[in-house]
Amino acid sequence: MTPRRRQRGSRVAGVVLAGWLFADLLLVLALVSMADRPDPLAARPKPPGGAGAHAKEKPKPTGPPSVAREPEEFEVKGADKKSLARQIGRETRRWEGRRAALVLTFGGGPSGTEYAHLVNSQLSKGRPAMFSGKTATDDFHDLGADATTAVVRVYFFTAPGG
Repeated sequence: MTPRRRQRGSRVAGVVLAGWLFADLLLVLALVSMADRPDPLAARPKPPGGAGAHAKEKPKPTGPPSVAREPEEFEVKGADKKSLARQIGRETRRWEGRRAALVLTFGGGPSGTEYAHLVNSQLSKGRPAMFSGKTATDDFHDLGADATTAVVRVYFFTAPGG
C-alpha cells in the first residue's frame, strides 16, 4: 500500500503544480497585454497641424464664466445714501468693465448688518454696470469696526472659461 500512497501524493502534487503554473501563465499574459497599451492618464492630445502650428496662438477660453477665488475689497463710511453711492463709484473705478458676482459687506458695530444692507442697496447706484439686480449680496456685522463704516468684498466673474 505504500507505493500506492506515493502515487496518489505525486498526482496531487502534479495537479497543484499545474494550477500554479496556470495562474502564473495568466498573470504573465495579463502583464504582456497591458504593456503594449499606452498609459491613458499620460496620453495628451496633440495639436492639429503639427507641434509648432499653434505655438504662438493661445486658444480662446470657452464655457460659462466662473467666480474669482480672491475678492477685491474697499471701505465706505457715513450714512448719507448719496455719499455712499459716490464712494462706491470712486472706490470701484479701478475695476471698471468687470461684473460682480457676489458682494459680502461687513458693517461696523452692533447694528452692522442693517448698515451693510444700506450699503448694498447703494451698489447699483454707485456703479450700475458692475452691480446689477442679479448680483448676490450678503450683509454681515463686524463688532470690532466703527458704526457707519463698512468693508465691502467683491467677488467678480472671471472671463469665459477662466
